[in-house]
Amino acid sequence: MRVSTEPDEWREYGGSALSAPLAAALAEFVEHGYHGTTVRDIARRAGLSVSGLYHHYPSKQELLVGLTDAAIEELIGRSRAAEAEAGPSPSARFDAVVESLLLFHMYRREQAFLSSTEIRSFDPDRRAAYVAKRDEQQRMVDRIVADGVSDNVFRVSDPVHASRAVTTMCVGVASWYRPDGPSTPADLVRIYLDIARRMVGA
Repeated sequence: MRVSTEPDEWREYGGSALSAPLAAALAEFVEHGYHGTTVRDIARRAGLSVSGLYHHYPSKQELLVGLTDAAIEELIGRSRAAEAEAGPSPSARFDAVVESLLLFHMYRREQAFLSSTEIRSFDPDRRAAYVAKRDEQQRMVDRIVADGVSDNVFRVSDPVHASRAVTTMCVGVASWYRPDGPSTPADLVRIYLDIARRMVGA
């Protein structure tokens, strides 16, 4: 996702931009798991022949990589846009990036959940590449919390573990959030942002 110059665009979520093969793979992986899904299942759901699917993605592994790459790149792009819009204040940057993390794990919950649960299904090289991107997102939160401690706006004895706890909390939302649940995304952002601030001693 490109960082937009339009205010608040990182908060806006339309429909999925996934291609038909990736959308079909996501639905199958969510319903049956990576190992319980066949390429034939995905092709049928996408309205393609198996050979037609292979033309776009030469293996089931490539479909998983396509989904997780799309998710982590969108997440990082939205987080960067949120931080840039917030300005220099560590408190404002923290609030914006945590809100971005929470919104992503609600609106893109299936991709986010898949990325967390199926990392075990990556080939070793693919896993290392994905983890490096995931670590880039974590370092963003680490840096913001460290800046807040340096500026005396956050008071926490172990900023690295505190920032990781915040991220873990946000990621966990994807495992239980449902759009038809009793709380709206705005409600949950307000509740969880308050918890996140307490975690870093804001």
